[in-house]
Amino acid sequence: RGDFRWRRKNVLMLIYDAPTIGDNAVSGNPDRAATAIMHDAPDVRLVAFRLNAGQEVPMHSSTSTVILSVIHGTGVISGPIDGTVQDREVGVGTIVAYEPDELHGMRAMNEVFVVIATITPRPGGRMTAAA
Repeated sequence: RGDFRWRRKNVLMLIYDAPTIGDNAVSGNPDRAATAIMHDAPDVRLVAFRLNAGQEVPMHSSTSTVILSVIHGTGVISGPIDGTVQDREVGVGTIVAYEPDELHGMRAMNEVFVVIATITPRPGGRMTAAA
């Protein structure tokens, strides 16, 4: 795996190539979505999820705010709408926001589906970002 982050000497800004990081995400199980932690700071974590056709991330909740940004493909995002969990087909450019403790999940349809999750505040212990 290459380094898909660019940092210039003495510059604090980080620039990430999200599509490349998503393409290079890995999974320990071929039946599960591949993930890569893109950025990990005390107040926010960015995670790339790459789902192959038919794969899903089951419904779950987080104590953090979760914002999903679709960067490749089409898929289904699930979550509560008007008090009922519903599915919505989404594509590139769609952004979906979940409040803390809201159920959410996603599934790829007939193609690769790549989503960047912004999770704030960062849950759990600090981990190493994708290299």
